Amino acid sequence: MNQPTSVSALFVAFSRLALQGFGGVLAVAQRELVERLGWLSKDEFVELLATAQALPGPNVVNLSMMIGDRYFGLRGALAALAGMLVLPSALVLMAAALLAHLTAETWVQDALRGMGMVSAGLILATGLKLLPTLRTHPLGRPLALALAVLGFGAVVLLHLPLVAVIGVLGPIGIALAWQRLPP
Repeated sequence: MNQPTSVSALFVAFSRLALQGFGGVLAVAQRELVERLGWLSKDEFVELLATAQALPGPNVVNLSMMIGDRYFGLRGALAALAGMLVLPSALVLMAAALLAHLTAETWVQDALRGMGMVSAGLILATGLKLLPTLRTHPLGRPLALALAVLGFGAVVLLHLPLVAVIGVLGPIGIALAWQRLPP
């Protein structure tokens, strides 16, 4: 298993990650941290991601701080956080200043819709890549997939609010997983 060589390496890696996955970092994070850099195994990535999702704030930002902390403590967590936020924030501010007058243009709206579709595809691809890790999950693959299909159907087909769907299916999934944990 590889590990970052310095706090600067963490900053650079998370800056690169943030810039590659602008608007949809999770798919890029899995590829970078597990496949390219080798800082985490697939199972470690899934475990850290599950913890990151339970914490308040963006999942990948939480994930970056946990990885930074794992290797360099508070300095590493702050370097990883800075890497995730500094360059994207600067780009967003510059883009907002330069393109404020273009938001009413049809081609800009179409481009943003297209980017949303690409982000959705990247998230789906990451989910499919991580599907084998469900073999060892307490819910098991069939039940986890059933919950995912229910969530998808409720949000996409029935147009129910995402917060409400997560508020109902989340506790059900947690209770089922808890029930299936070995004593």
